[in-house]
Amino acid sequence: MTTTTTTAAPDVRPDATPPPRHQRATGFWVATGVCVVVAALAQLPLIRNRIFYFWDDSAAQFLPMWHRLGERIAQGQWPPLLDVDLWLGGNLAAEALFGIYNPVNVANFLVVAALPDLAVAAVLVKTEFLVLLALGTYLLCREYGAARPAAATLAVALPFAGYVLYFDAGSWASGLIAFAWVPHVWWTTRRAARGGLNPLWAFGAAALAVTAGNPYGMLGVAVVYLGLLVEFAVRRRRRGTAVIVGLGACAALLVPLVFLPLLGSSSVTWRSDTAVVNDGFLVPGLTDLLASSAPTHLPHVVVFGGTGLAVPAAYFAWFVLPLLPWLDWRVVRQRWRLLLAPLAVAATFAVAALGPSKLWLFRWPIRHLEYCFLACAVVLAVVLSSGLRADRVRSRTVATAVIVAIGTYLAWSATPDNWAWHLGGGLLVAVLAAVVIGWCRDAGRTRLAVVLCAGTAAVLGYQLAMAPKNTNVSQLYYPHSVAELRDRFADRYPGEVMQIADLTTADNTLGLHPDGAWRYFLFGNVYSAAGVESLVSYTGLGFLDFIDTFCLDNSGSTCPEAWDALWRPTGYGGAPLADLLGVTTVVVQNALVPEARTAEPQAGWRVRERDDVVTVLQRETPLPWPDSTLTWASPGLDVTSAATAHRATGATGETVTFTATGSDGEHRLVFARLAWPGYSATVNGVEVPVEATPAGLVTVELPGGTREGELALNWSPPGQTAGVLAAGVGVLGALALGVAVPRWGQTSRRSEAQRESS
Repeated sequence: MTTTTTTAAPDVRPDATPPPRHQRATGFWVATGVCVVVAALAQLPLIRNRIFYFWDDSAAQFLPMWHRLGERIAQGQWPPLLDVDLWLGGNLAAEALFGIYNPVNVANFLVVAALPDLAVAAVLVKTEFLVLLALGTYLLCREYGAARPAAATLAVALPFAGYVLYFDAGSWASGLIAFAWVPHVWWTTRRAARGGLNPLWAFGAAALAVTAGNPYGMLGVAVVYLGLLVEFAVRRRRRGTAVIVGLGACAALLVPLVFLPLLGSSSVTWRSDTAVVNDGFLVPGLTDLLASSAPTHLPHVVVFGGTGLAVPAAYFAWFVLPLLPWLDWRVVRQRWRLLLAPLAVAATFAVAALGPSKLWLFRWPIRHLEYCFLACAVVLAVVLSSGLRADRVRSRTVATAVIVAIGTYLAWSATPDNWAWHLGGGLLVAVLAAVVIGWCRDAGRTRLAVVLCAGTAAVLGYQLAMAPKNTNVSQLYYPHSVAELRDRFADRYPGEVMQIADLTTADNTLGLHPDGAWRYFLFGNVYSAAGVESLVSYTGLGFLDFIDTFCLDNSGSTCPEAWDALWRPTGYGGAPLADLLGVTTVVVQNALVPEARTAEPQAGWRVRERDDVVTVLQRETPLPWPDSTLTWASPGLDVTSAATAHRATGATGETVTFTATGSDGEHRLVFARLAWPGYSATVNGVEVPVEATPAGLVTVELPGGTREGELALNWSPPGQTAGVLAAGVGVLGALALGVAVPRWGQTSRRSEAQRESS
């Protein structure tokens, strides 16, 4: 008996004319179906964990900051570069990852600010970007010639790869946002390079990816451009190569605007360490890649709190490895030139994923896996488009069984205690593979795609039953009702608040939940959503002098010594640091600082609230310049007026009018602002240096002999002028490309891969 290979004909016309209208309509509805399916599957995590997307950094950092940014933008402040009242987390330009120049992000900030519940807002925004990722993956696979069913299959699977779902979507939102734009950059750039799309569209996609503010997204764009250059250069497509170079240059000119403030501010932060380190932290191994189709495999790598992931972070898709023996790999041999870019991108990110745990701005190499999987998805979709092989059924079946068994074994060997879950997961994949092989081998591609997508949904449900939450990161359970937060804290902690508390101590004594620690304390950026101006906020950068003074960590936890540091006299007329900071309310965790429970308040302060858990002190003596961040002036210096221009909208200008009434000695002013790089000051129009106090506050010494005048203090991000100019050149360059690059020949909207076999 002779067996043959079943190879379905491509679903495209062999010529270069545009496809019939009904085919374009079919493509639209398939893409729409992908988006609807992914949006629906994105709700599955909420069945067992209603705050799946309001988790870890999403709860402590992103959602409350998005809410604050939405309020600021609605008040007219754009771009919001510096929020002096957010202290550690207030240098938004340097933090970069909020993507303040990204118009889609800005629209989402406004939406989040308009919603009453942060957890609901998290679901909406995360679903939006999971859908954008799926749509981009579908269009990218189609650009490389994949049939619609195969492209849809991989597009549905990728958003639910383990790292994408549990870390990016669940916790580290900036990673998801940046990653979602990369496939759009890829397919629009390739199509523009072959003449099927105006380069302006490709530049727009690249601008959205770069201005998202995540360095991994920027790296993804750069590697994609390099991969496309390799592809078009090898195929000797000179015009296409020139378009890619031009688009890459225009996109690169946007990078300084987004990332120069980060680099320019790094000297005063913990980001100043650029050493290459490999301590194994979140570094996957080759065995993790070999188990990327095992739904219960929990990589045994160093992670927060110890060793061993609690979620299947290296998982790609259940069908990828088991179906390898059934795919017609001759397609790759025939089309290797057309597939050079995805092959190069996949190889690059696979190497990066196995690299050192920290390399300059890039740390935790497991973050590279999703980019590797994206490129692999393109190749798999192209090969899967030819259907499954129908020859050598027995040997291929044995190979699939061995692959499933190896994946199950690797999952068990990583976490033997979870043997029941591993056994169930292996059986689930085996059954699904058997259905595909037995029912879809000789069937059409649509049936195969439906079964593969149904399997994706089934495996996702199984994984969420095993791991409904990511316990490797912080489980904070913050209140997510904005009204509830403001009712509890806005009037209770008025003015500028200094909190001396520790997250671990709060967990040990009260528990991290709305009826526990969150009745008294908040960390990260959550006070922003509660309507409280707090010195405690979340930061990815830090400010070393301020951090060392109060032993702060990235979420705002302090140590007991912070209590003494707050009241200790400083070298500025003996004023305590509480005065220099302009603090009006002090919130103290009694379990962290036991003496606060009985201590008499400092002169000018009173006890506002005190019980077994918390002591709250409030300033009785008003601040001398309530409309300004100015908090101290040298004796003999009479400040007649001081004001921050439009402080409510986050403006950074400060004007101080003064008269020296004492001797001609040194006169100095101190401001309740962190001395981020980028500050400048003038006295009567003459520039003077801006310095930092030992705690990191802005201080300015007046020129000797100055008797009266005006000090103007201003801030702009380091490199802003260069960044704006570079971005302007990039935009002009893109406009020039859009006008000058002809849509040569009769190239249709369909990809060359759909018309060429080599």
